[in-house]
Amino acid sequence: MVTGVVTAPRRPGGTAAGATAERPAVPPEAVVAGPGPAPGGPVAGRPRARRLGPGPRRPYARLVGPLLLLAVWAGASAAGVLDPRVLPAPWSVVRTGAELWSGGTLRTDLGTSLWRAAQGFAIGLTAGVVLALAAGLSRVGEALIDGTVQVNRAVPTLGLIPLFILWLGIGETFKVVIIAIVVYIPVYLNLHAALAGIDARYVELAEVLRFGRWRFVRQVVVPGALPGFFVGLRLAVTGSWLSLVVLEQINATNGLGYMMFQAQNYGQTQVIVLGLLIYGVFGFASDTAVRLLERRVLSWRRSLSS
Repeated sequence: MVTGVVTAPRRPGGTAAGATAERPAVPPEAVVAGPGPAPGGPVAGRPRARRLGPGPRRPYARLVGPLLLLAVWAGASAAGVLDPRVLPAPWSVVRTGAELWSGGTLRTDLGTSLWRAAQGFAIGLTAGVVLALAAGLSRVGEALIDGTVQVNRAVPTLGLIPLFILWLGIGETFKVVIIAIVVYIPVYLNLHAALAGIDARYVELAEVLRFGRWRFVRQVVVPGALPGFFVGLRLAVTGSWLSLVVLEQINATNGLGYMMFQAQNYGQTQVIVLGLLIYGVFGFASDTAVRLLERRVLSWRRSLSS
């Protein structure tokens, strides 16, 4: 580097105002140490930030797992690894489903199961939301409702079947009621927890701004409780299908569970696997529908899933 000597001015007495110092003869900006970082690039000497999130969403990525499992099943069946009497090949199950559909049996059983699940789900969803709002927005409601729901949650729901048969008979009513109980419990628990988890500062702000009850519910309660509500909704949808397969094997004359129960008596493994596949497809499709609805309703929220 080229340097020069700069001497400080002298006082009238002939003494220097300060000691001499070496300073660069050219400004530091003119000294180029090497190529600098590209515009917008990382600062020299600083490590690149590591991505910790899951990355961008891939469309239809959730289908990879089921399709891979189906491919393994088909490959094992084609190679003769799987005994058809234990687990029939996928094409055998599809052929059996086509025969039952063309004969009208599968259509009737499918429609009956969908109607039972829809009735129980609607009743349970309504009851869960109403009870959670009453217990989450009122101390009196919480004292009257929450303890009772916790006791009900501790009792096995399927263990109530004999009692409900004595109360309601062996017909359709007790099946719908059991499905409703299975549905309302996760809806209530998650929605009530979401209501209890709303930040108290938002409530204080609403009081300062003199919100009315309806405006408070619409602008504070609903946005704060929706994430928990959708979690409960997904659990409720799955629970409705799980309870349905058990209930349709109790003194039923139609439905997917009844079809599987009859197939067990006659050793028809293809029909049993077909029923399980239909339940799985319905569960996956309903859960996907709830996820899409959640993504649209909560589009304002920034999270890892979004």
